[in-house]
Amino acid sequence: MTERGVLLWIHGGGWRARSAEDGAALAEHGLRVFPATYRLSHQAHWPAQLDDVRQEARRARAAAGGLPLLVGGDSAGATLALHLALRGVDRPDDVTAGLAWWPPTDPLAADWRRLRAGDDPWAGLLGHPPAAGDPATVDAIVTTHVGNRVPVLLVHGTADSAVPASQTVALTTALLTAGHPVHAWVTHGGHALDLRRPDVAAVTAAFLDTVLAR
Repeated sequence: MTERGVLLWIHGGGWRARSAEDGAALAEHGLRVFPATYRLSHQAHWPAQLDDVRQEARRARAAAGGLPLLVGGDSAGATLALHLALRGVDRPDDVTAGLAWWPPTDPLAADWRRLRAGDDPWAGLLGHPPAAGDPATVDAIVTTHVGNRVPVLLVHGTADSAVPASQTVALTTALLTAGHPVHAWVTHGGHALDLRRPDVAAVTAAFLDTVLAR
C-alpha cells in the first residue's frame, strides 16, 4: 500500500506505564507508524510529557519525507495526541489530523471523579490532585485548547471501565462548537478495543480518506 502519511503513535498506560498497543495496525491504512516515547509521571510532571512528544513529532516530521504528519494514540497517549493536534508542534496549524482512541480529557468531570476516585492517574501526571482554577490542571484539560480546526477522530467503547465514554462525547461537542471536522464513533465494548475490529477500522479508514489524498 502506498504511504499516505506519517503517524506519530503515542502509547497509553495512565502516564505511568506503557500499554501493549503499539498502533502497528494503522499501517494497514497507508500510514507509516512512528512510535513516540515520553517521560512517565514518576519521572516528570506535566507539561514535560507534552514537551517530549513535541520533540518526538519533530523527529517524525524530519523523517516523513514531505508526507503529512498525523498524531494519534490510545488512552493517556490519546490525550497527549490531542494536545499535539490542537496546540501544534511548532505552530498551531502544523499537524494534519489527530486520532484519539478512548482518551481521558477532563479530570474535573463528575463522571471521571466517580469512576477513578482513589486511583486518579491525573494526580500522578500533575504531581498533585487536579483542581478547578489550578493552572496545571486547566492547561492539561483538552477542551481548553480547541479552536485551531484541525480534523479529529475520536473512538470510545460505551462499557469502558477505565475512561468513561462521556469524556469523548463532551469533547466531541466542544470540538464541533469550535469548528473542528470530527469523526466520533462511540460503540460497544470496553477499554483498549482492537484497532482491527471491523467497525473501528472502518471509521478510521473513513476519517483518513477525508484528510489525506489517495
